[in-house]
Amino acid sequence: MRHRTTLIAILLGIASTLALAATPWKTELKQSKLAFVGTQAGAEFEGVFEKYASYIEFDANELAASRFVVTIDVKSVNSKDKERDGIIRGADLFSADKWPTARFATEGFTDQGGGKYLAVGKLTIRDVTRDVPVEFTHVVDGSAAWLKGSAKIKRLDFGVGQGEWKDTQWVANDVRVTFALRLLR
Repeated sequence: MRHRTTLIAILLGIASTLALAATPWKTELKQSKLAFVGTQAGAEFEGVFEKYASYIEFDANELAASRFVVTIDVKSVNSKDKERDGIIRGADLFSADKWPTARFATEGFTDQGGGKYLAVGKLTIRDVTRDVPVEFTHVVDGSAAWLKGSAKIKRLDFGVGQGEWKDTQWVANDVRVTFALRLLR
């Protein structure tokens, strides 16, 4: 009888875990884009990260079981200006030799209605971690989906700006991160 009770408890635990499973998605990197928009000398510029890994489990009906983890290779930055990219990778901004990756991991989701969601998670850059809200949409089309959204961050909150780059006169503190990820089940 005791073994039977234990077996039932284990099966119920497995069943409740399966009931809270979110859909796993694989990112098609060639059709996806992870970008940022900054302001330099009063003019906006866009950069992309060409290398990143994403782990995405998302289901609008299972927000409690959903999660995103994105790890970005900051050395892969490309703003179409080699001199600027060298500065971005350098010790005063990303310090990519010391901290080669940035990471975002969700802690929860909120349905905003109308197909819009809010993810709250931890963003780590230069070994500094802050809470960051990310607004996004998730549109499913059969076995594929688009995950599109954005977040606003202040680069100085993460130490991205040392020495002369702490001054926001030439490079603004506000940065907008955007993404359009093509997902497959």
